[in-house]
Amino acid sequence: MPTRAQGLRSRYRSLVAAAVAALMAVLLSPAGAQGAGPREARPPESRPVYSYPDAVRESVWVDTGLDSDGDGRSDRVAADIIRPREPARQGRRIPVIMDASPYYSCCGRGNESQLKTYDSDGRPVGFPLYYDNYFVPRGYAFVAVDLAGTNRSDGCVDVGGRAEVQSAKAVIDWLNGRARAYTTRTGDGRATAGWSNGRTGMIGKSWDGTIANGVAATGVRGLRTIVPISAISSWYDYYFAQGAPLYDGGPDMLAGYVESPEAGERCAAVRQRLADGAPRSGDWTPLWSERDYVKDARKVRASVFAVHGMQDLNVRTKHLGQWWDALAAQGVERKIWLSQTGHVDPFDYRRAEWVDALHRWFDHYLLGYDNGIDREPMADVERHPDQWSTDRVWPPRATRPTTVRPAPGTAPGVGTLGLRPARPGATETFTDDPALSESDWAADLDRSTGAKAGFRTAPLTADLRLAGSAKVTVTATPTTSTAHLSAVLVDIGPDTIRDYGASGEGITTLADRGCWGGSTPGDSSCYRNTAARTTPVDRTVISRGWADLGTHASPGRGRPLTPGRPVTLTVDLAATDHVVPAGHRLALIVAGTDRDLIDPPDSTPTLTLDLSRTTAKLPLVGGAGAFVRATAGSATATAADPVPGVRGVTPPHRTRHVPGGGRS
Repeated sequence: MPTRAQGLRSRYRSLVAAAVAALMAVLLSPAGAQGAGPREARPPESRPVYSYPDAVRESVWVDTGLDSDGDGRSDRVAADIIRPREPARQGRRIPVIMDASPYYSCCGRGNESQLKTYDSDGRPVGFPLYYDNYFVPRGYAFVAVDLAGTNRSDGCVDVGGRAEVQSAKAVIDWLNGRARAYTTRTGDGRATAGWSNGRTGMIGKSWDGTIANGVAATGVRGLRTIVPISAISSWYDYYFAQGAPLYDGGPDMLAGYVESPEAGERCAAVRQRLADGAPRSGDWTPLWSERDYVKDARKVRASVFAVHGMQDLNVRTKHLGQWWDALAAQGVERKIWLSQTGHVDPFDYRRAEWVDALHRWFDHYLLGYDNGIDREPMADVERHPDQWSTDRVWPPRATRPTTVRPAPGTAPGVGTLGLRPARPGATETFTDDPALSESDWAADLDRSTGAKAGFRTAPLTADLRLAGSAKVTVTATPTTSTAHLSAVLVDIGPDTIRDYGASGEGITTLADRGCWGGSTPGDSSCYRNTAARTTPVDRTVISRGWADLGTHASPGRGRPLTPGRPVTLTVDLAATDHVVPAGHRLALIVAGTDRDLIDPPDSTPTLTLDLSRTTAKLPLVGGAGAFVRATAGSATATAADPVPGVRGVTPPHRTRHVPGGGRS
């Protein structure tokens, strides 16, 4: 039997061993990386325990292994880094949040168009957006990468191509010890990332989010998650809609808009290749294949938190829909937010909830916290301004592609929409009028105008929800050799929505500010607050799609039409999530040029639709049964009267768009 002294020593050794074990568990756990004490081994979230003013601010230039500007040496891309100083002192490695952008010197980031700033020695001082202010004190590094050909990077802008994707991928490789970096743009001093654990999450809006999609589609190891906001998934679909041109100009003009002055002098050949590879005919070329990330969704290893405005007329939700569907087919872990806004960051329409969700998302995928965000509802959808609903999965499991059919009504151009096909030989005829838009067509749904064919249900007796991507198949006979086609879904009835067609695209920027993290004199965490900008309407465009009728035989190449010969074409509509409430009507419009959204054809065609061979396949929650219930008794229902003096939203007048331009 041990003596009393031996027992005390034994208990003391046991207590020391237990304390050491507890301390090691804290230090080696994600929570320990945040400086938690031994009584709190795993807090529910990372906490702002590190000094933002004292953070390390540095720049490195990463070797991409490419020579996109043809100067005989490998391009180096600039990566400006801010990271907490304390973890490295304690021998701990931390994860990275990365925003790779072409906008850091030309156009700015966010609602306040922030640029990077540097001191007189070229050291980074100001990092745009709140990511650094909020996350660096919580134990993350933030890395802001200048894409090839922009700001302080070598190479040439190639608008979503290999050089740009490799710009960001090379930085992830460097963070994981697979690439070289240097302390200067031209020198030999090597830079290492011994402070990084290699886990990287990419985030960004518009072009920035597009590059996140592209890098994820390479399957690069170390990229744990991406958060693409209003992002492109295939660059062809930014410039064309099934052959119909969406914007003047092409990727060569976009490259010239963002490239650095030095790149402008040396990259003329690259801009010419962009122009040559993107003909205004709308034909699919190898240039577009290189910039199609959807086809490589099978390579994606990262989780995806996708965010998009359902009324984004810059980067339309077709990009979201096809990317989301491809990721779902591969079983990628994913989450989605859909707002009523246009091209707007969630920081500017749902700020507190967004920062909280993003914080928890990064904590889970980069720090390993089991905080439950991966088990929460997959989707948040804005139903009315600042009113949100959730879904366990998206689209909801009860969603079924349901075929609805147009039929003639009592007057030309004013038809009905139901489940039964039109009688053989039934037709509707319209003549393209490039001076009219989807708003004009919707305003005239109850009368014949000669410029559109409209079809609508009677007032619904129950809510009807669409969630996902729709398709409209038409058989049309043209009178000319060229013709463009628009297909639009409309909710006819009074509502108050975000005014996505106004300046701000659904938000108003206020004078007061709110702060989100640490600040220094050169980098404030305080941003102007916002509020929803709303407007009353008597109709809401739910979704739209466009096509060149000449692509009917081959989606990748247009052909002249034969006047008088019918052709069949399926138009892809943008993804949406919308509830048409009881008492409203669901409408389908088929017309020609949608003013300010697509360019007109070379001729002025008249199109005759064969209604017996024209259908709309809609993603209805509840399928055909839901449609039957919502239209019960429609044979005797009367059309709802429009609200006097209230119109729909007019889309913004089209200018030369930049993905992320303006409020980027």
